[in-house]
Amino acid sequence: MLTSMTGFGAATTRDQGFLFSSEIKAVNNRFLKASIRLPEGFMRLETRLEELIRTRVARGSVYYTLTITRDAPGSAYEIDQTSLKYHLETLREFQRANPELVGDAALGSLVEFARLPGVTRLNESALADPDALWEAISANATLALDALQKMRVTEGATTQKYLADIIEKLRGYNDQVKAFAPGVVENYRVRLTERVAKAMAEGGAPYEPVDLIREIAIFTDRADVSEEIARFYSHLDQFVETMESGTSCGKKLDFLTQEMFRETNTIGSKANSPELLKLVVEMKSEIERAREMVQNVE
Repeated sequence: MLTSMTGFGAATTRDQGFLFSSEIKAVNNRFLKASIRLPEGFMRLETRLEELIRTRVARGSVYYTLTITRDAPGSAYEIDQTSLKYHLETLREFQRANPELVGDAALGSLVEFARLPGVTRLNESALADPDALWEAISANATLALDALQKMRVTEGATTQKYLADIIEKLRGYNDQVKAFAPGVVENYRVRLTERVAKAMAEGGAPYEPVDLIREIAIFTDRADVSEEIARFYSHLDQFVETMESGTSCGKKLDFLTQEMFRETNTIGSKANSPELLKLVVEMKSEIERAREMVQNVE
């Protein structure tokens, strides 16, 4: 079953008197890139959380945010009075020095000042040691990862259905190419024979039948697409097997779409038939649709 690279998950749990909230979202990326935001004082847990994420996610840009608050009276945050006084005194001094700019504008409420950088800070004494909270944090992060994975699997199942339909269309087009291919050589033989006969009737130079046979043989070799048709069937079979493998397979599926496009290009360059060229255009269109979908597969 395919897994999408995009998704979102969140979880909130209570443990040891604290409220833990994790949010995690993932978007497309060729490789795994984790961006982790933690409360002040908890940065040493970043490596452990990244390792946890890597056990569940193989590809994509992952953005994880953890917040921790007390689940009881009291606050885990405090006001840095020195920083608050500095901001207040700086603004008052500016107000006195620039009355023509400030006028009668209010200085602002204390709540607004509390939002300034450095004024409100984590009260580390109010929180337990990060290592002591690791089990609770990892359990909370795992629940968020479960939710993320559920969404990614659901989207992946939808993508797999659409890809399976595209593969069946491509198989049908390849069947038609296989059916048309022998007729290309026969049509060329008929047209060449008719042109030679017409030229002879108009007094052209005599020709040897062996020359006509040689020319037809050269064209037959040049226009033969049997190998491309066989390889295309093989790529289709591998694509289906890879989708059903249940492993991280986005890169392999992307490679197979490139190979299918290559075989289709070769068929188009060898084709000397309007019917074949029309089929090639349809095949390229479906392969491009598949390639776009595969970009979102883990």
